[in-house]
Amino acid sequence: MKLRIGDKVRFLNEEGGGIVVRLKDKDTAYIEIENGFEIPYLIKLLVPIHTELVINSAGENLDLEPDNDIEERVFFVVEPDHELPILVSEYCFYIYNCSSYNLHFTYSLKDGNLFQAIKHGELGQFQKLLLKKINKTMLKEYAFHKLDILYYKNSHYPAQIPTAEIVQLNEYIFKKNNFIRHHEFKFPILAFPVKENFMRANEIKYKLTEYDVERLKKIKEFKPDAKKSKAHGASLSVKEKEVDLHIEELVDSFKGWGNAQIIQYQIKHFQKELDHAISNSFYKIVFIHGVGNGRLKQEITAILKNYPELSFQDGSYKKYGFGATEVIIHQNRK
Repeated sequence: MKLRIGDKVRFLNEEGGGIVVRLKDKDTAYIEIENGFEIPYLIKLLVPIHTELVINSAGENLDLEPDNDIEERVFFVVEPDHELPILVSEYCFYIYNCSSYNLHFTYSLKDGNLFQAIKHGELGQFQKLLLKKINKTMLKEYAFHKLDILYYKNSHYPAQIPTAEIVQLNEYIFKKNNFIRHHEFKFPILAFPVKENFMRANEIKYKLTEYDVERLKKIKEFKPDAKKSKAHGASLSVKEKEVDLHIEELVDSFKGWGNAQIIQYQIKHFQKELDHAISNSFYKIVFIHGVGNGRLKQEITAILKNYPELSFQDGSYKKYGFGATEVIIHQNRK
């Protein structure tokens, strides 16, 4: 297979290796070795080391061509930190791209009834990437893992259907001992295929079927509501609010207060702000409650479930982490 700028390689017939920095011709690549020198080396005598890849967008990036006998796949991989189950203390989760496609991916974890994206980015061909590392005792809390993936190449390529897969982990899966050894990983792993059926060029249909045409005819053109004035539309952006429920933001001093008293005061302030937002036709209100032991978030969630005209979800992870709840007031959107 071909190499690409940035690939880590080792020498086939001698000790050592380095990074592919440029290509001399179709048979020879320049390898930067440990001391910083560049040496020419025959490509057929180089073995790729499939670790994380940082694509050099300014360099000459060539697509890899998989061997004909290799079936392209993408895996979600679980690697324990020991091969004896009784001695395992941590699990590492990876996305492993065993294909000739580059990936745009988003990795999400389930939190309550919703998913929260915690990592996204690009992954090169035949590369793996560490997504998350957790303690063994936290396995139940990290039971659902979601991968959304788009596929592309730098040259012409057969189009692929995007991936949206959820992997569920439980103790039964680990007790079945379906672990396998793989040269890319130190310890035996569990591997879950999330993409297997890569389409070839001759499998792609370029003509629409009659069914496709009928479906297209049924798609109605979207037209904005002509009755909605600009002033009304502009008011929506004003009718949003952010409320910080941290106790130090609500009172000047809470010295001597117990946890129960603090929670009670925070909930009272939350209820007051929520009622005000509903009665004053707010569209959205975000409550910042922090992470803590989760008690305040639980109380807020219990209250919100009593309002059928509301929907709520975790606030923006980028802005608040896991420490905020976003509430949408649907009755005020009419």
